[in-house]
Amino acid sequence: MAWQRKGDSLISLTPEREAIILNESIAVDTDWSANICNDARLEDLSSEAILFAREEYKKKHSRIAEEVDNWSDEQFLNKAKITIHSNITNSTLLLLGKDESSHLLGSSVPQLTWILKDADGTEQSYEHFGLPLILSAKEVHDKIRNFKYRYMADSTLFPEEVDKYDNWILYEALHNSIAHQDYEVAGRVNIVEFPDKLVISNAGSFLAGDIQSIIERDTPSEVYRNKFLCACMVEINMIDTIGSGIKRMFSIQKKRFFPMPDYKIADNKVEVTIHGKILDEKYTKLLSSNSELSLMDVIFLDRIVKGYPISDEIVKDLRRKKLIEGRKPHLYISAKVAQATGDKASYTKNRAFDKQYYLDLIMKSIGEHGSMTRNDINSLLWGKLPEYMDDIQKKNKVNNLINELSNKLKKIKNSGTNASPIWEFSNVLFL
Repeated sequence: MAWQRKGDSLISLTPEREAIILNESIAVDTDWSANICNDARLEDLSSEAILFAREEYKKKHSRIAEEVDNWSDEQFLNKAKITIHSNITNSTLLLLGKDESSHLLGSSVPQLTWILKDADGTEQSYEHFGLPLILSAKEVHDKIRNFKYRYMADSTLFPEEVDKYDNWILYEALHNSIAHQDYEVAGRVNIVEFPDKLVISNAGSFLAGDIQSIIERDTPSEVYRNKFLCACMVEINMIDTIGSGIKRMFSIQKKRFFPMPDYKIADNKVEVTIHGKILDEKYTKLLSSNSELSLMDVIFLDRIVKGYPISDEIVKDLRRKKLIEGRKPHLYISAKVAQATGDKASYTKNRAFDKQYYLDLIMKSIGEHGSMTRNDINSLLWGKLPEYMDDIQKKNKVNNLINELSNKLKKIKNSGTNASPIWEFSNVLFL
């Protein structure tokens, strides 16, 4: 058994804590971003990038802004912890290196690739952006078509007008991809722009775990792949290490009434989708304005709106709060939410009526017409069954209702054939 010290006492070391410590040791020993690049010189760095980094450093450390102006480039790089004792690191080159200096990083591909696609996924244009990444991130940001988006708010007769993408979210996603990219696998950071969303991906997974745990923990990760690079980026105002960046992205989208970001972490790759369009205006605005809902509630309800899977435990919690109804995988917003949003029509389409309602419809129609074919019954019930059901499910539902009336209740009988049934009242009704 392993032990750790807590104050003056020794307590057992949990498997989870032991794994974190072991991973942290591995990460420190193998931090590619901290390696000294012996062949690199100050002349291999971009003066424009250094100037830009200085300005961002002064924003981060406003108390000593005037003093920073008197530092030489070498002094600045040392004090900003971008170099180590004036030695240029891989991180120094990534952030500030000239594009023609990329060969000094060996087989790594320090590149951001912007790809424009139409709604069908057909590539329309693309462009590669190399070193220095501090400037390339800004160039990619400026390349993205961040048009104005208009929608009607409930509280006004005039349309709201906002950017499709929040600028802070764009930079946070871009900078996170640079910070967490696995540069040893020679992959690029890809920014794919669709008409209504952005998909940003990088090689290498978050070592901290899934997005839910990151948001709920809301504290700095104990392990970073590129620990030195992350520290450099903190100093020049590109990222923070207080663990709230991703949570803030979700909160901003919530306040803007936009769908939540979608993170996919699999196959040693992180992919984030940022939506630039409201998918369900009334529903989304309710989620954003209802003070009773936590951010995690909003995130899980957002997943249900998009048709994404969620765990049984979360479903149980949302049911307890009376926020959802239906059965997996056909979950939908509850009457409580639907009434508040005015989205009662959507609720009605998804909610099944009581079985007796359908049975009474069949009986009433047979009474009015004398008999009903199977096609007649299908036409009667099809549009009244829940919208989430496919044709096979609806067919099975009608079969069950007819069997209920004919075999169990003995209220109707088939006076036709099995292939072409004609349903009419059973004589038992008149005894």
